[in-house]
Amino acid sequence: MNFLDPQLDNYISGHTKPEPLHLHQLNRETYMKVLQPRMLSGHLQGRVLSMLTHLIKPKMVLEIGTYTGYSAICMAEGLAESGHIHTIDINEELQPLVQKYVALTGNEGRITMHIGDALHILPSLKEPFDMVFIDADKTNYLNYYNLVFDQLPLGAVIIADNVLWSGKVIDPAEIENDPDTAALVEFNTFVMHDMRVENVLFPVRDGLMVIRKTAHRI
Repeated sequence: MNFLDPQLDNYISGHTKPEPLHLHQLNRETYMKVLQPRMLSGHLQGRVLSMLTHLIKPKMVLEIGTYTGYSAICMAEGLAESGHIHTIDINEELQPLVQKYVALTGNEGRITMHIGDALHILPSLKEPFDMVFIDADKTNYLNYYNLVFDQLPLGAVIIADNVLWSGKVIDPAEIENDPDTAALVEFNTFVMHDMRVENVLFPVRDGLMVIRKTAHRI
């Protein structure tokens, strides 16, 4: 869903640094070959993720929801020296495409892809992640948040995608009848009342909730 007038949206894209050629190629290949290509982060959101990662300079990043690897490659641009990204996706059919572009961008040693259910994989990852990007099945957003929160150091940043869900989060009928919408409303409400964090919901693309951990417990 476009929340902005198309002309204004084009103006914003035209005044945002273009995506690198390899990401343009990945974008195009995703739209040509993969189902639901709108799941791709894309130009504007990819540049936002790259900018945030450059500002945070994380040593260890966790991504829940790899898709075709676009967002992971964007975040790799701003990693600290010797930084690393662990990215999880349940769809093993996408792994060859991800690996192709991870290799093309020289990130083989910086991005590790895990295939499987994130709820099962997350407990095995013990690294102190200082940045987390959640962009997977919406019904488990709050579960993912709770699973990783305790191992995050103070100042760590969690970014959750799609939290506006095409505007459905303010539609009572959608909240009542659509499990994904209801789960996102529950997640947004929980974060808003979590005294351990500071948060801002940015109306970037389909909504980015940016959360900074300020306390280990209330």
